[in-house]
Amino acid sequence: MFNNINMENYDFASKIHDMSTAGRSFVVATVVNTEGSSLAKPGFKVVIYNGEVIYGTLGGACPESVILDVAEKVLKSGQPRTVKIHLEDAGKGLPAMMTAKTDNEIFVETFCGGTIDVFLEPFKPFERMVIVGQGGRDEVEDHLVWLGKKLDFKVIVIDHAPGLTEKPDELISDLDFNLENFKFTRDDFVIILTKGERDIETLKALSKHNVAYIGLMASRKRIDHDFGILKSQGVPADFLDRIMTPIGVKIKAVTPFEIAISIAAEITSVRRERLTFTREEKLVA
Repeated sequence: MFNNINMENYDFASKIHDMSTAGRSFVVATVVNTEGSSLAKPGFKVVIYNGEVIYGTLGGACPESVILDVAEKVLKSGQPRTVKIHLEDAGKGLPAMMTAKTDNEIFVETFCGGTIDVFLEPFKPFERMVIVGQGGRDEVEDHLVWLGKKLDFKVIVIDHAPGLTEKPDELISDLDFNLENFKFTRDDFVIILTKGERDIETLKALSKHNVAYIGLMASRKRIDHDFGILKSQGVPADFLDRIMTPIGVKIKAVTPFEIAISIAAEITSVRRERLTFTREEKLVA
């Protein structure tokens, strides 16, 4: 039989397993040290998902509420971080915050007193490159499978009749462009190579998901045509603004391999948060 401590550890492990299996990004915040008066004890931990504490405790609402913004930054950067939470007497928290020397110190006005050191660790699922193909031989698609694996993506190809020489990590050929049945995550990088025939229904399905990147291979004329239809069907403008098209970094690519490199470069830029231009700026350039 589990004692209380073992049962808590079991519940925590079970929660982490469930979150990881579901492909969710989350942060685990653990108390590593305390000083003075505090309800928190070393080993107390919480699981933070989508801006909320969904498991555990840090000893009360005060430290848990202020840790949420830090958790979002940790998840975004992918780098763990330790912060010191000062539980100050009422009236002292704001002045102390104004004179804080580092971003790793947080001051909270409460009657508890004491300090808590909290270690935040991000957990992100394996990033996926999801390529939606039109069927048949496509050298750009083939090269992207190879490049995606070299960039440490899990490469998934959704294509009803692929003509690939490179083997993706996962091939889905039975959806027939019905992306409603595919489970996207916020860490997916989606490349649409449907070449016109299935662009609209593919983008419409994607508009219901929050993914890291969407790139569409299309001419400027077809972009205007497709986006006009999508707007008339009620697809949100902010979603359309996020689509990178014409796809790829402007490197005067000509060959299929060069085009694939330009797409991989754009994805790498987004992945590393170095993208400084919008789709509209690309169209004007």
